[in-house]
Order: sequence, then structure tokens, then C-alpha cells
Amino acid sequence: MHDAMPSAMVKKILVLSMSIAVAMGLCSCGKPDIGQTTSRIAARVNGEEVSVHQIDSVFARNNNMTPERAGRAATLARERVIDQELLVQGALEDKLNRDAHVARAIERARRQILAQAYIERAVISAPLASPEEISNFYEENPALFEQRRIYRVLELVVVVPPERSGAFQEAVAEKKNLPEVVRWLDAQKLPFDTATSSRAAEQIPMNVLRRLYGMHDGQIAVFSTPRGVSVVRLEQSAAVPLSEKQATLVIARYLHNRKRLGLAQAEVTKLRERAKIDYDGIEPVRSATAAQTAGRARLQAAGPEMAHNTNDFAGVR
Repeated sequence: MHDAMPSAMVKKILVLSMSIAVAMGLCSCGKPDIGQTTSRIAARVNGEEVSVHQIDSVFARNNNMTPERAGRAATLARERVIDQELLVQGALEDKLNRDAHVARAIERARRQILAQAYIERAVISAPLASPEEISNFYEENPALFEQRRIYRVLELVVVVPPERSGAFQEAVAEKKNLPEVVRWLDAQKLPFDTATSSRAAEQIPMNVLRRLYGMHDGQIAVFSTPRGVSVVRLEQSAAVPLSEKQATLVIARYLHNRKRLGLAQAEVTKLRERAKIDYDGIEPVRSATAAQTAGRARLQAAGPEMAHNTNDFAGVR
């Protein structure tokens, strides 16, 4: 048996310990921890209580688990929480909570948790998608459903300075095929990476899918990326349609989350409108929109099923 704890386990414990540190920060007002006072005690660590509620927050339940496996998982969760508590006690003993970096991290996490809690309360009234809304969305997006395909593409990812991006796209658009593009890149001494991938329609950013959907095998297209330009050749596409019945759950979840995001944006806008914000003589910059602020609160309109809000094809490989 090794004396050293595996690094992966140490990382997990440190992450979980930070969660406890954040909880300590949130409860620093002196009030008792409701979770601890209303939950049974699972263990005491150097006199400090570890509640069943804490263990439940770590224990990922699975209805398919056998009682034996569930018991082992619960035991492992308990030991992880005990390890957390020992680390937190050690950190407090060494006064790490007074360290400037730790204090700032706890404050950032506290603000994020409170903002998230406020947003979640604000969007709880978001209505579920109606059958009519689901049906309309299905009909309006044939590339995702009725005419869904699996796309196999070859991609050249080229790093281009922003000031040359426009001219580069124009030059590549004149090329008839990918070998011509490669020869031109070599002549221009522009480095590039190549990658081949197969993606279903719902795994492709919508701005890219619209182009791919109208392309034929062998055709090339150019896309802007944050790093430069991506040249994509459609190698092959295969039809794998989804019926409305098959897509109903995904569409319903997507539309519901989109409504939640709309409510979140409206709430941030309302708070800004009624707030008195003093920039102390500095010219205000309104680059942070309500949508961006809501997004920072981890409320996303699209899950991995539909990458509607992604702009960089290379970035989602």
C-alpha cells in the first residue's frame, strides 16, 4: 500500500474542501448552519459535526444501484466529507482563511453562489414549452431534425492576425479545392493544423450548420474563429433523421431553458434600471449585457444537444 494519496483523489478533496470553505464564508454572519441543525449527525471530527446532509450532497445516488453498491458509495462519500473537514480544520488552524488569495477566492465564490441563487429564483416561473411551440420549432429547423445528418469534415485551422482575416477569406474563397488552399498557405508561410471529425447536426454550432446543410460533398467553406480562420471541406454526410416524437424531449428542454434565459436577462435589466450606479468619474462601458451577466450566473439556453450559441467550429472539436 502506498503512503501517498493518489493525486486525483487529492484534487477532488481540495475542490470539495473549497466548497466547505465557501459555505463557511456564507455562514460567517454567526447564524447556525440550518443544514447541520436539521440533519442527523453522521460523524464527529475533532469535535466538529459532519451531518448526513453534507454526505448526501457528495453522494451521487443512482436508482439502478444495488443496495450493496449504494452502501459502499455512501461510505466513500462519508469518508470524503471527513477528509474535507480535516483539511478545512487544518486550513483554519494555519489561518489560511486570512490569506489574501484565499479570501478573494471565497468572496468570488460567495458572490457567484448568491447571484446564482437569485437568478434561479427569478426564473422558476418560466413556463414549459407547449406542444404547438415544440411542433413549430421542429418544423423551423429541418437541419436538426427531419433532415438531420452526420457530417464528416476535414478542417484546416489557420492562425491569422485579425487585420489579415478579411483578405485571407477572400483569397481562400477563390480556391476551387482544399489542395489549392494548402499550396497557397504554404506559399504564404501561414502555419495550420488539420483535423478530421464526424459530428451529428446537433453537435455543430448553428452558424456552421447552416452552411454545411447547403453544401455538397467535396465543397469547401471558410469560417472566422477567435484565433483566425477555419477552412472546412465536407467529406461526406449521411442522413439520420429524427421524428418529432423522438425530438420532443430535447426541444422541450431547449425551449424551456431559452425561456429561463429570457427571464434572467429581463431580471438583470430591471435591476440595472432601478439601480443607482456611480462610476466615480470614469466613463461607463456597457459591454456587459444582460445576456452576458445571466450567462455568468451559469444559466445556459442550450445544452450539449443543440449548440446554437457557439461561434467557433474549431473550438468545439
